[in-house]
Amino acid sequence: MQPGDVYKVSLPRTDMKVTVGGVELKPALALGSWLAFKKTGEMTMVMGDLVLTEDEVTPVLTKLEEGGVEPTALHNHVLHESPRVMYLHIHAMGDGAKIAKAIHDGLALSKTPFAAPAATTPNQDIGIDTKQIDQIMGQSGKVNGTVYQYSIARGDEITDSAMTSGGTGAVIPPAMGVAQAINFQSTGGGKAAITGDFVLIAGEVNPVIKALRENGIEVTTLHSHMLTDTPHLFFMHFWANDDAEKLARGLRAALDKVNVKKS
Repeated sequence: MQPGDVYKVSLPRTDMKVTVGGVELKPALALGSWLAFKKTGEMTMVMGDLVLTEDEVTPVLTKLEEGGVEPTALHNHVLHESPRVMYLHIHAMGDGAKIAKAIHDGLALSKTPFAAPAATTPNQDIGIDTKQIDQIMGQSGKVNGTVYQYSIARGDEITDSAMTSGGTGAVIPPAMGVAQAINFQSTGGGKAAITGDFVLIAGEVNPVIKALRENGIEVTTLHSHMLTDTPHLFFMHFWANDDAEKLARGLRAALDKVNVKKS
């Protein structure tokens, strides 16, 4: 169980072999489907992000809609990946078991593995100085396989009116996809590939773009993930492959432009 009484299911696309600029993406870096379930009264609200090939998008989306699961966004997260990867964001409100079955039936039309991810070895050397990166970032990350990850909550409350019958807006916990996600994957020699997304309100978008670009970090896409969120959020994905500590300083400069929760 995640903070905020969220039950989260991870479905990494371990079947995929995707490269960006000669870097093979680990599932934890950018190929991780996930689903988050939260009980609210007699209902369960569900949000998720499904990693799909281009050929999987239409059959999966069609099956989800038949089961009452609604798409809220469909887009890329990175650039120049091979093969192309699409990300389908979804939400639903109702009976949790029925929603879970509808999502399972949809994903069964893809090659998404349903087996539980292999356990990771704690405290393994992943090829970058995570303590130094933590110090630069001013945050504490965690190892997931060979990827170092940060999940950094916003400092404000996010609600979504689509998740309540009365339209007043249910609070969306950070674990349901509204936290900054920042991932490092070692590429050797102290370098790392980084990707993830910043979760921003409108006034933060261009200051964060400027901070990232000034530090050699490419902005790869900017879009929404939800339809009826308050405040309305913009999700900015990024990419770079360079000295890990240099990139951490660039990411910290961008984070300093965001209203994040103080630790």
